[in-house]
Amino acid sequence: ARFYNGTDLNDDGESHDDWGFCIYPRTGSGFNDAWIPELMYSTWATTDQTRGIQEGFLFDEETLDPNIGTGFEKAMNYWKDLWPLSADACITSTFVEGRCAIGIAPPGCWKSVFVNTDEGGVAWRDRTNGDWGPVLRDENGEALWRPTFKDGTYAEPYRLKPFGSLEVIDRETDTLVECGPNTCPKGEKIKPSNELPEDDRANRLVDSPHVGKWINRVPFYWSGGYGQGIRKSANSEVKDFMFEFFSYVNSPITSVDDIVMPSWLDDWRYSQLASYERNYQKGGWNYDAWNEHQRVMKYALSNDVNSALTLQLPGVLMYTRDVMLDQFQKYVSGESDMETVKEETIKGWNEATLVYGKINQLDSYRATLGLNELSTYQKCTLHRQEMDAIDPAICKEATDNSTTIIIVLCSLVGAGILALVLYFFYKRYKSFQAIKKAHEQLMESTLNEATRCLQQLDYPLHLIRADEFVNDKQLTQHEVMRNSHRLTVLDNIKDVDAFVLAGKHVVFFSHQWTAFNHPDPGNLQYNFMVSALRELAKEKGWNEDLKDIFVWVDYSCIPQANASVQNLAIRSLAVYASSATYFIVCAPDTHHTDLNDVCDLSTYQRRMWCRAEQVCHSLRNGTGGMFLAKGKPGAFEFSPVQSDFFTESLRVFHGELTCCRCEHKGMEMCDRQSLVVPILGLYGELLRAAHDGFKTGGDVSAVNAFLSEVQKHQDDVFPEKFNRVMWRKNKRVVEEVVLFGDLIERMRERIKKGTMFVAGERGFGTESTKSSDFLRHGKNDFIRHGSLPEEAEGNGKGEDVA
Repeated sequence: ARFYNGTDLNDDGESHDDWGFCIYPRTGSGFNDAWIPELMYSTWATTDQTRGIQEGFLFDEETLDPNIGTGFEKAMNYWKDLWPLSADACITSTFVEGRCAIGIAPPGCWKSVFVNTDEGGVAWRDRTNGDWGPVLRDENGEALWRPTFKDGTYAEPYRLKPFGSLEVIDRETDTLVECGPNTCPKGEKIKPSNELPEDDRANRLVDSPHVGKWINRVPFYWSGGYGQGIRKSANSEVKDFMFEFFSYVNSPITSVDDIVMPSWLDDWRYSQLASYERNYQKGGWNYDAWNEHQRVMKYALSNDVNSALTLQLPGVLMYTRDVMLDQFQKYVSGESDMETVKEETIKGWNEATLVYGKINQLDSYRATLGLNELSTYQKCTLHRQEMDAIDPAICKEATDNSTTIIIVLCSLVGAGILALVLYFFYKRYKSFQAIKKAHEQLMESTLNEATRCLQQLDYPLHLIRADEFVNDKQLTQHEVMRNSHRLTVLDNIKDVDAFVLAGKHVVFFSHQWTAFNHPDPGNLQYNFMVSALRELAKEKGWNEDLKDIFVWVDYSCIPQANASVQNLAIRSLAVYASSATYFIVCAPDTHHTDLNDVCDLSTYQRRMWCRAEQVCHSLRNGTGGMFLAKGKPGAFEFSPVQSDFFTESLRVFHGELTCCRCEHKGMEMCDRQSLVVPILGLYGELLRAAHDGFKTGGDVSAVNAFLSEVQKHQDDVFPEKFNRVMWRKNKRVVEEVVLFGDLIERMRERIKKGTMFVAGERGFGTESTKSSDFLRHGKNDFIRHGSLPEEAEGNGKGEDVA
């Protein structure tokens, strides 16, 4: 198509309107635009369906999960390349005027092409008043032009076998592998031209460069055909008329003879294809046209071929027109990238499935493939939630029946010692597999949560208006603030963004607790916070009434009484910190009430929570809005943070924690474990920013420099394990607990494969991972200055080394 596009195909001296590929439907065909995605489906099927019609390719036949993966991506890329090389093949005269090298369309489009082909009429007809008019002849009645072979004989358009792919999808790994006897059991070898039948005109062509390779051809049955019915409420005359019409359509004269004429009645029966003289010759087809057509049709209709069906589900237009057509057009035009298209297609198809009921759609999909319904037990195992929504008693009964069967089987197995031993080892094996599967699911779930946590709030962002914060005279517990309705609540990311865009300033206070059960018993830190707010307002020229400033401080804005809800807020810590427009470190010189130790800036920097808050804010916003409030009572100091302030910050998980100091008495887990998800998500976004920047040619040198530094010290930044001290039954226990494990490697692999997307509140997946908008409020000086100790030596000029 690319070779012939824009060349003079019909020798009329013009090439600008000659095309490499002509298709139908193409955008502008009206209602039939809904068929456009089926062009892509026909290509997609060649990689994803290899074992016959019952395998299918659109959905998983047990889970009904959309098979949107590598094969889908390959098909979409083919059609994106083909689209600018193509014109309409059916509702215009482009093809019959000889201006198309290749054509693809439903059979009905082509029947008019073959009429009067013994006269060589196909490519020398013209259009009159928008219709295909008379043939163009000279004064002697000879064709002015027609396609010919090199020997001058007329070249009838050649009916190709359905196209195929030399590579197919390995469904276990979603990777492309070479087609062969094992990977393509329905495939065939590409033959040299001299092995084709004598009456196949393709035997005069040069050999394909792929001769001897296996190809997976997939005849694709698109559009689903038409159904006919008579409405019960119609009047008797209409019913009689429609019955006569149906009788006419199905009569021998129509179903055998009229199918060769230009109409939408197509030849799908062996009897319709059987005889050239019976119908095709009368219809104006020459022998070559009929012979090649019937050969391909009989091949496509045979039982052994790898035929594929288009989507045939209730609500098919929701899937194909409303979702897939929209995404196809956006991708072909360059409006959307592949990851967005895949995410939106999966989301849209799943939503369409929910509208019609997942179990109903699953049954329908399996029926179209010729598969039996899943058993009740299988449905309850794979789709328990959906089955319970239909009738909770169904799965309960199936489970009870399954339990009874297991008891009977175990009783039979118990008949012999050997059987018991075998059963024991079998159970051990299954247990191992179950543990392995559970571990994989846990890892994937953690990665999904990490990706999602930066795009949505597991717990709303609670803020205190600065003037009310100043009037409180102390830090007030969250529950008290909540019950007195003095908190501003932002439920999702959109609300946060809109809040900031409306001119509101969000100030995030980061500080250390100076008692085990209270953040600031001496009120010194609170007083420094108030002074810092006033200094910041003065420096920025804000109104002194502070009503456009909103404060986030942990004790007042995170639940303190309910550990479960508190953990939800902790999961959103990265979003809280990154959403703030200003970040103030509050670290005055004071005393820890319970330990009688000095608390100052150095002890602040050793605290894990303090390090985490710094990292979450600065990696998304830079350090331009970060300030330091320190000093002694009566000697308040306020200044921007310095570049060397972050030297130890990245070693978040080596920071000190109160829970560890108390050896986790009465606790189920360490606070370190709560921070894995947000920190992992933040790292994933950095990786994604670098990856997107590399693909788009953006400047991500600073991000790459930072990531390179992190990788050198990965064990320090992301410890795989840590030793946790716990008390159980009044005994002190030291245990090794997995922290990050192999999550970092898994996240890198996700980014590499482009599968980091998880739907977020904005509706575009992880949209902030794009390198262009990764940084939210400021320049990311942290990436430049916040390198770890023992950093790689530069070039002697102070430049960053990636």
